[in-house]
Amino acid sequence: MNRFSQNITNLHDYTLQQTQLAQMCGSNVLFRDRYEIVRILGRGGFGVTFLAKNTPLPGSPLCVIKQLYPKVTSAKSWQRSCQRFEKEAKILGQLGSHSQIPMLLDYFEGNGEFYLVQEYVRGSTLAREVRRTGPKSEAAVKQFLQELLPVLQYLQKHHVIHRDIKPQNLLRCEEYQRIVLIDFGAVKEELVDACQNSSNKNASTNFVGTVGFAPPEQLSLSPVYASDIYALGMTCLYLLTGKGPLDFQYDMNTGEVCWQKEVNISNNFARLLDKMLKISLDERFKTANETIEALGRESQPTLTNCLTTQILSSKSYTEEEKQPQVYVSPVARTASAIREWRQKLKEKKLYGNFSRYESKVSN
Repeated sequence: MNRFSQNITNLHDYTLQQTQLAQMCGSNVLFRDRYEIVRILGRGGFGVTFLAKNTPLPGSPLCVIKQLYPKVTSAKSWQRSCQRFEKEAKILGQLGSHSQIPMLLDYFEGNGEFYLVQEYVRGSTLAREVRRTGPKSEAAVKQFLQELLPVLQYLQKHHVIHRDIKPQNLLRCEEYQRIVLIDFGAVKEELVDACQNSSNKNASTNFVGTVGFAPPEQLSLSPVYASDIYALGMTCLYLLTGKGPLDFQYDMNTGEVCWQKEVNISNNFARLLDKMLKISLDERFKTANETIEALGRESQPTLTNCLTTQILSSKSYTEEEKQPQVYVSPVARTASAIREWRQKLKEKKLYGNFSRYESKVSN
């Protein structure tokens, strides 16, 4: 039997219970005999998030407790919500083994409420970071993509669509400076679906995501992996300009955002962002794998030219050294150039040591 099977028949009592955890803030009363509630972190349509200390553990490490309570209208809707919650909590538990996703520490039911306990990530959102220090450079945004695309790759491997990627849901961890993706919409969407009355199928009550960051197919309740790619592209525009999606102009014919004149980036990177932000699913990157490969191709030529062309062009050959021209791969040319460069440094160092020795002897 599902362990979240308790029927809530008195919805008035249920509403009164919602403030129970909030009343523990700053008190000596421990929640479940282990969690000291420090303060409220935030409120939303599905509940309240609290910062807490796990007191039995050495050092009383901080954690996040999410108290979920969907706005239900019947005991049957509540029952379905509990069943969906357990299913989604298990998915979050699997995803939490990734270093850039907050780990799920526990989930449980108590007094008719259900809770998630997650790892606390100390840091600030990218939205706050941009407001504080201003827009980022092309190199910094590329680095951001290189850090976050593998997270999407991991999610897609587990058949998960985040549905709400945006600067407010991306934390830069203070301790290791890694980017952490938070606030997974999967649980929320399942809870919304569970709470819908059969006579109420209005899209505005089903939609999960953020207007502007979510692409059209997500607004029409048909999100795919490429939906997260679009939201990631909009996040890149925010990082480059400091502007949110609703601050841009849009093409009246295609619906695509007009962003090219707002940024100063290379043509190659502009083409990459353009494909991430295509309205048509046929033209947009379909998966994180495709985007990672394209980002690698966009960056590789510049790196190869810097390492090989400039170094190898300085080498002169004698008549005896000339050989018939054969193909040498870029990797081999780069390795050869690095070896020659190291040898020259070594010779230069030895010559410098010998000169200093001669100077001492002559004195």
